[in-house]
Amino acid sequence: MLVLRYKKYEHAATPAPPSSNNSSTNPPQKLKPLTPSQTSFLSSALRVNQAGELAATLIYTAQTPPVVRREPHLRPLMAHMYEQEAAHLATFNALLARHRVRPTALYPLWSILATGLGWSTAVLGREAAMACTEAVETEIGGHYNGQIRQLLEMVAGWEAEGYDVGDEFRELIGTLRRIRDEELEHLDHAVEHDAQKAEPHWLLTGAIRAGCRGAIWVSERV
Repeated sequence: MLVLRYKKYEHAATPAPPSSNNSSTNPPQKLKPLTPSQTSFLSSALRVNQAGELAATLIYTAQTPPVVRREPHLRPLMAHMYEQEAAHLATFNALLARHRVRPTALYPLWSILATGLGWSTAVLGREAAMACTEAVETEIGGHYNGQIRQLLEMVAGWEAEGYDVGDEFRELIGTLRRIRDEELEHLDHAVEHDAQKAEPHWLLTGAIRAGCRGAIWVSERV
């Protein structure tokens, strides 16, 4: 169960005695739990993000041997993108454990599908492998943007009511922004390495993006 909180200051029932330097002490803080709908949203967000980052690591794991065998100069890039995805996965694994959020029940299925997607696009060639990254990161970047917007709306609502947002919640927003930016960096790398030369580009990326949207929708709920 998520325990992220926001807080509101309220004065004590009786005034605190002045300190020796005549400055008043800070009033006590009142912490208010997230509403059930907010808790549900955050649990769903963490669950789907963890599933997505698992899939990304498996895609790169499957893609790297075939791609690097034909294009040895891409080894550093593939390693860089994999290492970032592995760090993202570790982040969400830790968040799921900390807030006692269950992972998606379809974890085994997504693992098989992600591995198959990575291997099959890599076998088609560098352009197809990069088109896969382009398609996946386009959907994931938009997905993270949607989560960040919703969290910022929550923050704006609390602040309008006079509440102060806790550091843990602000840290979560910062983490999502950082991960989103790194995912969009992968999108840029893919385009720079001929993702849009894959044939047929529109069909390949369209099918992968549709699959990503379906996986996101299911993982948020199951």
